[in-house]
Amino acid sequence: MRLTSFTDYGLRALMRAAGDPERVYTTDAIAREFRISRNHLTKVIRELAASGIVATQRGTGGGFRLARPAEDITIGEIVRRLEAHAALVECYRADGGECVLTPACRLKRRLGAAREAFLSELDRTTLAECAWPRAKAAA
Repeated sequence: MRLTSFTDYGLRALMRAAGDPERVYTTDAIAREFRISRNHLTKVIRELAASGIVATQRGTGGGFRLARPAEDITIGEIVRRLEAHAALVECYRADGGECVLTPACRLKRRLGAAREAFLSELDRTTLAECAWPRAKAAA
């Protein structure tokens, strides 16, 4: 399964935020650090804020930070949220797509099961485990 750049950018930003969860990050700083589109990242952060994964602050010193502890956020939750509008294949589009195989397709169910297995595996990993840079362990 290939994730969209929307999800890729979101994962990068969240991994960075998990590395120093008390810090407030700007989309500009994250975009520069990871060499990604600031405009695209801004849309991603809006989606993450709407889902309650990040909290945003406006004005001087504004930006975003994790809304919950990184240990309480799974990679599966993030991917589900950010990939919600991306159809796995034509027949998974919100409008049903235009695939001529749809009436008798035997693949759709199996693709759905594979997607759920993929996401289930990602549910086993927390954002804290993927923090960038990896948080230092207590001595």
